[in-house]
Amino acid sequence: MTRVAVVTIAHGRHEHLAAQHRSLARGTIRPDTYLCVAMDDPHIPVDEVDGLVRDVVPVDRGPHGGLPLATARNLGVRTALGTGADVVVLLDVDCLAGAGLVASYANVVTTRPHRIWSGPVTYLPPRPPGGYPADPADLAAWDDPHRARPAPAPGELLESEEPDLFWSLSFAVGPSTWERLGGFCEDYAGYGGEDTDLGRTAIARGIGLGWVGGARAYHQHHPVSSPPVEHLDDILRNGRLFHERWGEWPMTGWLEEFERRGLVRREDGHWVRETPERHSRAQ
Repeated sequence: MTRVAVVTIAHGRHEHLAAQHRSLARGTIRPDTYLCVAMDDPHIPVDEVDGLVRDVVPVDRGPHGGLPLATARNLGVRTALGTGADVVVLLDVDCLAGAGLVASYANVVTTRPHRIWSGPVTYLPPRPPGGYPADPADLAAWDDPHRARPAPAPGELLESEEPDLFWSLSFAVGPSTWERLGGFCEDYAGYGGEDTDLGRTAIARGIGLGWVGGARAYHQHHPVSSPPVEHLDDILRNGRLFHERWGEWPMTGWLEEFERRGLVRREDGHWVRETPERHSRAQ
């Protein structure tokens, strides 16, 4: 029998985490293990919904002060594999699981284990007065997958070798492929870069990517900034690390927008934070 673990990482977002818990408890197949890695958040409790227990593993912030997203995901997968999981699903804390998400991931990872599999993600509008549907089967009425990623229909699979399409919002992997991959690079801290790095690492190690239409997830709405100015220092630090590893900068759309706002500049092939004094002189 295939054992499935679902891992999410969280700092805050307790209401979103609780809603995700409910969606997983009411899917067509429940995970055998549901694990939350609490990043510098001692207030996330072990909890139970409809018989599905959510276990919690704590992790502290990294040396740069940013949330240790890569480290937390690796810890979650390592802990899940330690429970004997044959399939590990990583699901962003903001994502509700569609009714067939766990079942679809379990099937594709078991039958085609040599790829990293992702499912389409719909960004939901602001929560209506009555909330999002409590039954995950009813989420299908909201289905509108993000246009920047592949979106095969339920029942369809799409194989891919394009590393920049990898997205950690929702994906699944088997133990042998994860071991071959080596997980996320833990030199990344805070926001940005670690997903694209993992996609590049996968292709470099001969691990393909894939998209499974039945594993649909629904991202609960929350306010965002575009570009994410609050993560500027993380993006610069992680972008430089990515450049050292792969010879190019990621997140160039955001960096170019930061440049238009006078927040960064290009210097010797790199992006650096602009100083107010220098920016004033340039104007």
